Amino acid sequence: MLSIGVVTRGKYGMRLLDTISQYSGFTSASVSIPIIVPKFIDDPASFVNGLNLNEEVLRSDLIITYSLHPDITPEIVLRAARAGSKAVMIPGGRARAGDPGQLKKISEQYHIKLVIEDICCEMGDDTDSTINEFNSILGSPLLEVRVDDGMIGDVRVIRGAPCGSTWWMAEQLKGVLVDEAPAKAGLLIQQYPCRAIRGTLGGIHRSAQLHKKAVEDAIRT
Repeated sequence: MLSIGVVTRGKYGMRLLDTISQYSGFTSASVSIPIIVPKFIDDPASFVNGLNLNEEVLRSDLIITYSLHPDITPEIVLRAARAGSKAVMIPGGRARAGDPGQLKKISEQYHIKLVIEDICCEMGDDTDSTINEFNSILGSPLLEVRVDDGMIGDVRVIRGAPCGSTWWMAEQLKGVLVDEAPAKAGLLIQQYPCRAIRGTLGGIHRSAQLHKKAVEDAIRT
């Protein structure tokens, strides 16, 4: 069974923990970092030392860190690698992930898989077995749809967004006309209180597009 360690920061990461508990058989544990941290941290090692992060959590098979800070994140990745974690997912995009060269060096030295995505529901199949085990249930949306008399009769979530939006959307689509379902799916995702960035072409709008396509694909097949 996959063990997942989640590094939370304020509200970020909390929905993931709920989704893991409700929709997967994975085990999870978490550590938190403060919501407010300095914009620039000259000595990340000393700063993270002061957080007293539980090394047992960092030893999980997979670490998902919502540290969202380019100085803190590489240090957390390094500590997870040293603790024996097999893979680290970094939501929030490359700008918040830290120095690419430093992350690559850690990955190569400790043979730890790193995945960096802007939004969690863009995480798909990978060559890494740990990432793929996670993505068998959580990641980019994958659905099965039953159609009854031109309406959505049921929606089965095979793989859903780590924030839980896919399961919520699936319930709301029941009884919707088939022709209207994909667009409705995209709208529902944007109404869900996801933490993805709003007001840009990416973020929540990208998530809506992914779910719209997932519904289209499910209806087609």
